[in-house]
Amino acid sequence: MAEKEAIFAAGCFWSIEDTFRKMPGVKDAISGYTGGETVNPTYQQVCTGRTGHAEAVRVVFDDAKIDYNTLLNAFFEMHDPTQVNRQGPDVGTQYRSGVFYRDEDQRNAAETAKEAVASKRGTVATEVTEACEFYPAEDYHQRYFEKRGFSH
Repeated sequence: MAEKEAIFAAGCFWSIEDTFRKMPGVKDAISGYTGGETVNPTYQQVCTGRTGHAEAVRVVFDDAKIDYNTLLNAFFEMHDPTQVNRQGPDVGTQYRSGVFYRDEDQRNAAETAKEAVASKRGTVATEVTEACEFYPAEDYHQRYFEKRGFSH
């Protein structure tokens, strides 16, 4: 097994964490914050929009069972990548769409996937950025839907 990581931001992390967690080959999905300046931010700090972080999910996967392109395709299907700094009722830079790549292969795959989506849907707001520090969110955000007995 070759365990790898991917980081995606697509609005509120609860839904995307739940969706990724259910995909065969995904070992874990962790809600958290990335892409900002504040060290070890809290949910309250991120909600102000002043830390620069996005709500994101770190996906740990077995690339012998699921590949990065499959994760990218799911990411682009589970949210509206044409919206700038929002998803549905959630508005702010912390809800931006983003792929935070770990290496050049992930960067190239993300850019290619973004271009494919743009050819069908028009301008895509998804940022493709090198991964930086990922801070896991507070415990009450982890497996949020599962803990409350619902999911999609």
